[in-house]
Amino acid sequence: MPETSLAPNDSRRRRLLFRATHRGTHENDLLIGGYVAPRIATLTEGEVEALEAVMELPDVELADWLTGRREIPPEHDGPMLRAIRAAALSTKDAV
Repeated sequence: MPETSLAPNDSRRRRLLFRATHRGTHENDLLIGGYVAPRIATLTEGEVEALEAVMELPDVELADWLTGRREIPPEHDGPMLRAIRAAALSTKDAV
């Protein structure tokens, strides 16, 4: 994953980047981390909050939603999760 330039005092974004790339399953590390790493420095505060909410979701469900095995349920459907899924599916199609 590309190196990200974050301000030294931006611990919130550093923590999110770490969580995105260390989910516990290799598949989610690649899918979520692959989306977050190149974008974390430029996310708006609202997007950071949305990403924090995504990070709280269980790995198994995230993997199913991000790979298209299952649809994202309405209670979790939002722009951030849809963007991560679109990036994951476009990466999958490119392989």
